[in-house]
Amino acid sequence: DYLFVAVGGGGLIAGVSSVFQLLSPKTKIIAVESKGAPSMQKALEHRKPVSLDTIDGFADGIAVKRIGEWPFQICKDHIADSIVVDEGAICSTILSLYNDEAIVVEPAGAIGVAALEQYRSVIEGKHVGIIVCGGNNDVARTEEIRERALLWERKKHYFIIKFPQRAGALKEFLHVLGPTDDIAHFEYTKKNNRQTGPALVGIELKYKEDFQPLLQRMKAQNIHFEHLNDRPTFFEWIV
Repeated sequence: DYLFVAVGGGGLIAGVSSVFQLLSPKTKIIAVESKGAPSMQKALEHRKPVSLDTIDGFADGIAVKRIGEWPFQICKDHIADSIVVDEGAICSTILSLYNDEAIVVEPAGAIGVAALEQYRSVIEGKHVGIIVCGGNNDVARTEEIRERALLWERKKHYFIIKFPQRAGALKEFLHVLGPTDDIAHFEYTKKNNRQTGPALVGIELKYKEDFQPLLQRMKAQNIHFEHLNDRPTFFEWIV
């Protein structure tokens, strides 16, 4: 009923959609791109291929600035929908496939599975196909994948925290953490000419629901902090 196909330059989906037009024309072909490189979606919006100014190259198998001219001419009449998936969701899916199914996939291979969440209610009870591949997988990227996944799942948070420059300040902060909270990152430079010193602190949570209670405890203890996760430019510059 549905076939989810990862899109980069467009060659794969052009070929697949052409075959399905002949053999199974009722099948809905869903084009799936990473949020950081939506060349097909932009082409559909402008009704012609356009060049993206910048892209996120994380999903390297499909990260292109411009969809191919011929593939676009085929796809614009054959695909049912074009959607984008956040790179963090792709990372979360990579880890899930590995941990739960013992399947090793690259970002471009996981994106089709990650896209199912957006179609959850539509595809229930339907026959669904996804093309999964792993040729561009690199074990050296595992830590980056885990980091992106935790951020996407709202289980890792970065703060700028102003610590009083006195003995025991860090120890007092540790009491604010929940029993399953963990400090995963800490950078601090003591400045002797100030009463407080800023530190970059990364906190990893076991459950995303633990975030609001953590904020409440920090506020109750009059801890001065700034949450960085929802400030993309500042986050990338600092973290």
